[in-house]
Parts: sequence; C-alpha cells; structure tokens
Amino acid sequence: MSQSARSIESSTWTPMSWQQCVALQQPQYEDLAELSRALGELSQLPPLVTSWEVLALKQALAEAQEGKRFLLQGGDCAESFADCTSPIISNRLKVLLQMSLVLVHGLKQPVLRVGRFAGQYAKPRSADTETHDGVTLPSFRGDVVNGPDFTAAARRPDPQRLIRGHAHSALTMNFVRALVDGGFADLHHPEYWDLAWVEHSPLAAEYRRMVAGIGDSLRFMETLAGPIAGFTRVDFFTSHEALLLHYEQALTRQVPRHRGWFNLSTHFPWIGMRTAALDGAHVEYFRGIRNPIAVKVGPSVTPELLLPLIDALNPEDEPGRLTLIHRMGHASIAEKLPPLLDAVRRAGRRVLWVADPMHGNTENTSIGYKTRRFDNIRSELDQAFDIHAAAGTHLGGVHLELTGEDVTECMGGARDLSEADLQRAYKSMVDPRLNYEQSLELAMLIVRKSGGLT
Repeated sequence: MSQSARSIESSTWTPMSWQQCVALQQPQYEDLAELSRALGELSQLPPLVTSWEVLALKQALAEAQEGKRFLLQGGDCAESFADCTSPIISNRLKVLLQMSLVLVHGLKQPVLRVGRFAGQYAKPRSADTETHDGVTLPSFRGDVVNGPDFTAAARRPDPQRLIRGHAHSALTMNFVRALVDGGFADLHHPEYWDLAWVEHSPLAAEYRRMVAGIGDSLRFMETLAGPIAGFTRVDFFTSHEALLLHYEQALTRQVPRHRGWFNLSTHFPWIGMRTAALDGAHVEYFRGIRNPIAVKVGPSVTPELLLPLIDALNPEDEPGRLTLIHRMGHASIAEKLPPLLDAVRRAGRRVLWVADPMHGNTENTSIGYKTRRFDNIRSELDQAFDIHAAAGTHLGGVHLELTGEDVTECMGGARDLSEADLQRAYKSMVDPRLNYEQSLELAMLIVRKSGGLT
C-alpha cells in the first residue's frame, strides 16, 4: 500500500514508526543512553495541553475553512529559556490580542488566536555545523537542543534540555492560561493590553479610536440586554514546529474515551518546509496524530508534490485537519501559488489556506544583519488576498513572526526603520520579527484589504 493511501487508523502506525524513515534536522546526541533516560522521564511528565482543547481547535479550524473565522497565528521565531518571563509573555499576548481586536472589528467575524510559543524552542538549520577561525562545532539548534555560545560545551546537544524545554513550555502555558482566565483579555478593559513604549506610535490614535468604538458598542448592547457572556475571556491556543521527533514522541499519548493518539505538547503542530518529504520521518509521524496539523509550502512545491502529501496527511478529508501555510516570497507568489490553489480546488480537498509573508522575504544587509522589509511582507500578503480571490479560494489566516518588545529587526513600517536602525535593538537569535507597531500595522492592512477600514 502506498503511503498516500494509508489511513491514520492504519495498524502500521505507532508514535515510534517515524524511526523507520529518514529523519532530517535532528540533533546528533553523543550518549544515546542519556537520551533514552531523558525521554523516559519526559514520557512520564504531565501533558502540556488536553485532548478536548485539541479537538475544540480542530472544530474552530473547520469553521475557518468555511470562511466563518480568521486564523491569527503569531509569535517568536524561536523562543529562548531566558525569555520565559512575565513581561515578555504578557507583551507577546498583548500583541496578539490587539491584532485580533483590529481583525474582529474590521473583518466582522471571530478570530482564532494561536500563539507560536510554549514550545517553539527548536529551529532547523542550513548546515549541521558551523566554522569560525578554523574551529568547527555543531550549529545552534535552539535552546531545547544546545546553547548559542560558540564553545564545545555550549554546542553539545544535551538531552536534559528536552526536560527544560517541557518545563519552560509548561510555565509559559500556565501563565497564559492564568492571564486569560483572570480577565486579561476582557473586552471591557482593552486598556490592559497597552504597551507603554508605543505611546508615540503613529498608529496609536487610530487604534484608540477603534477601541473606543468597540467599548461604546459593548456598553450600548449591555444597556439593552444586560451583561453578555463571552466578552470577559478568549480562547487561546498554542503551536510550534514539531521538529524534534523524539520530544514529540514522548508527549504523544492515548487518552480515555478517544480513539487514536494525540500530540499533547501543543494544540497545533506544523511541519516545516525542510522536513516535509512525503517519505520522511516527519510526515510519517504527523499522519498518525489526531491534532489539527499544518504544513509550510514553499516556492519549490509543485501540485505533483502537494497532492500526495495531502492524501498522506488527511486521507479522510477530515474538516479542520489540515492547514497549508504558503510562504513564497513577494517576487514569487504570483507565479508559484496559483497552480497549487487550482490543483487542490480541482481535487476537491478540504484545507485551510494561510499566508506566511515573512519567511520568503528574508535578506542579509550590508552590515551583516538578517532582516525583512515591511514593504515586501505587505506586498506578499496583498498579493495573496488577490490571488485567492482570482482563484475562487479563500485565504483564511496569517502566520507571522512577531514580538511585543520594542525591537528593530524588520525595516520599514509606520516609522520607516532603516538599515542603520537595526543596530539599535536587534535581539532575535534566529529570524527577524515584526515589532509591536509593525504587527498592529499589518493587522490594519489586512482589514483594509478586506474593505473593513477606510
């Protein structure tokens, strides 16, 4: 039986069956016994999410596929253990809440909030090693694998970091849940979401007018009908690239009264572009879990590659199961995306299309910084909406790398950050992120593109 024909109910799948396939982007641990002990400990730790949360997200994603919701997925390119602090976590949450408020107000539909955090501690690398001054060491693969300092001790892949990754993810999840359940996201008090540093932003006045309008509408409705349930908290979900398969395997569990297996390290795992081979270990692992899943789709993907991948990952065409996140680059999207949309539409397959306007637009500056130009990000997103409209398909969300910190990593935006500005507050260990102001501007651009703001 071909892989594309196998069902996720197949008896040949187990959480370990990926080990029979080629697994790319995995660290090379020196001591396999040490790794085994760490994974044994990890497999006994409590899960980070629950099966009912996972299934609730899948239902919401099914509604997004039908155009009834819009997915906002965003967060850090790679979390660090050092950033597991209350100000950084709360600021990250504030950005997503403010963006979702702009989108809800402008799009006139519910927004599904999914954070790229509480597990985004690993990153793929272009090479297994790097060399400086004649010294070659393993590449830095994120805090869950090794350290960023260029020393043999720091760059050694350490299985104990898997345990620390789980702990930091749990701390992040617990704090986010406490904030949300405690009314941090209460629409009656959106002023709680403000970030003080952005008082001088050119967007501040427009945003505050929007908040005031929503507050007036809410008070009017409650004057007529009394307190309205649902405005004091929001649903919030987590996601990360499920790159380290040993870690994901250890947190893949069966639960009472539900068939199959759930990845309980996150609600919404995705496969990166570098690990999406049909016969690879990541596709083998993903095809067997019941979570909603996503795949990054780059400019090298053709219909002949994409359709068998869809068959493998969602053979039963289950609603809400599969999201395709296209990341083509502003110069390539007009050529590369339409054939994929046409092929999936003709095949009658049910997917949620999401735009990632970040990853295809990365460049290096003359002074050595990796950056992205806001104009290129905006261009790819604008084109994505137009291309979907022309194809008769629906763009149901965006996937962004962003932060609530006052960083200068992407050029352009409302304050027109230049190449010289990058030196002022460049903090990312891996990829450049939109700062708070640029993120909010992009949300407003999405709404304007949909005709919701004038």
